Amino acid sequence: MVITRRWALFLIAVGVWTWVIWPRFGLAIYKDDRSFADGSPTSFLWVHAVLIAASLAIGTTVGVLGVLAWRRARPAEEFAAKVGAGPQD
Repeated sequence: MVITRRWALFLIAVGVWTWVIWPRFGLAIYKDDRSFADGSPTSFLWVHAVLIAASLAIGTTVGVLGVLAWRRARPAEEFAAKVGAGPQD
């Protein structure tokens, strides 16, 4: 399967977006009154911590795949020259 540079850029953007959004959400959950009862973490906190960790792992994987795809993808001009197609006027 060949991934274009445009799709690779999209995957990288998804990975970056994940790391922008989820830590902020984690901080909001940590500060929520439902996160602790008598100084101990509640199931509310644990469930959200697992969801955040899974989302960050998936986002990181998608971002790394995007970087790898970007590095392996050929620029459009190089691909067109190799196939024998020229730019359309």
